[in-house]
Amino acid sequence: FQITGANLYLSVLFVLATITLDMPNFTLTAPGPIYSTAQLAVISVVTLLLYAVFLYTQTIRHRDYFVSGANEAAAHGEVMSDRETAISVVLLLVSLLAVVLLAKKFSLVVDVVTVKIGAPPAFAGLVVAALILLPESVAAVAAARKNDLQKSINLALGSSIATIGLTVPAVALAAYVLDKQLVLGLSNQHMLILLLTFMVSMLTFGTGRTNILFGLVHMVVFAVFVFMVFVP
Repeated sequence: FQITGANLYLSVLFVLATITLDMPNFTLTAPGPIYSTAQLAVISVVTLLLYAVFLYTQTIRHRDYFVSGANEAAAHGEVMSDRETAISVVLLLVSLLAVVLLAKKFSLVVDVVTVKIGAPPAFAGLVVAALILLPESVAAVAAARKNDLQKSINLALGSSIATIGLTVPAVALAAYVLDKQLVLGLSNQHMLILLLTFMVSMLTFGTGRTNILFGLVHMVVFAVFVFMVFVP
């Protein structure tokens, strides 16, 4: 896979995760783990700006950084018609609407299951996050099984950036409108796991090639994170 593209993914992801999940614990204007109104507004704008510039870089300015050599010619040759683009946009909006409508009902099921099995409140968040990332995860695994690692990385890391880059500003706006306090800062335990993930990612994505051991290392980190949700 393209090292330059992977580095761009990681640099944006590391910055987004740090300023939204770690930095709130160390601010002085408001007691952690929250941002003050002014801080949250600035962080939201910066997050959206960084995500927008990343999309421009990925899709227009340096598109070749995110396309493997084997699929480069095919990727450049695929041009959607106006009709296909319009249909895709409509279907995307319909799908998003369906997700929003179902989320409210599904959250009740998750809450009931959480109480029934005696899981901590973080379990509900873990389930919701897994469902949100499920489509990209399935597609990423399918691409990896076909040995198309570039596509797999684009899906996996791209969805991670989008999750932070779009969710945090949206939730920040909702918190401001509803006059709610938004807690962003991670616990010390989760900050350590996030730091470990950063370090492992720099090593595993730094060569342009991957293998089963690199994948296992990431899965072990994820398994430890899930276990700590139940047994903190």
